[in-house]
Amino acid sequence: MPRLTALTNAAATDKARTLLDAVQQKLGMTPNLMRTMAHSPAVLESYLQFSGLLKQGALTDQHREQVSLTVAEANECDYCLAAHSTLGKMAGLSPEQIRDSRAGVDSDPQSAALLKFSRTIVHKRGQVSDQDLQEVRDAGFSDEQVAEIAANVALNIFTNYFNNIAQTEVDFPEVEPLCAGNACSH
Repeated sequence: MPRLTALTNAAATDKARTLLDAVQQKLGMTPNLMRTMAHSPAVLESYLQFSGLLKQGALTDQHREQVSLTVAEANECDYCLAAHSTLGKMAGLSPEQIRDSRAGVDSDPQSAALLKFSRTIVHKRGQVSDQDLQEVRDAGFSDEQVAEIAANVALNIFTNYFNNIAQTEVDFPEVEPLCAGNACSH
């Protein structure tokens, strides 16, 4: 049961309502994540701007979704696992790539390095080693892309934590976590 409710447009402040209307117009739906963030127009607007600007960056849609999936699994966020499994499919990821991304692996060496680095950022709380950084560079990622990997991980940690705190009601097709609780290491 949600601990923070998803606001209807009628219950939202004028500023939040304007933001929610724009989301509805762009996506054809308003995800519960954004309706729940609408309790604070500053939070909702910050999220929308941050995610919108990262979509204009150097990482591909598929790479961004792979980062989202591996971070959501690491943080045990049911909402983000469901949302990014759907969004990953829309970005062209196969069911196998979605599953593998959640596990932090990929048969493509560049994507595997991306996922390993993303998981390392999560587990080491950003305190990556020179070797960790060199491995992602050796896989072909530029400094611009490394900066965007860090930003995408941070954005996803924010949404994972937000949803875990709020217990946002999942409004995407639900998926089972690969590991329940701490049954396996992330």
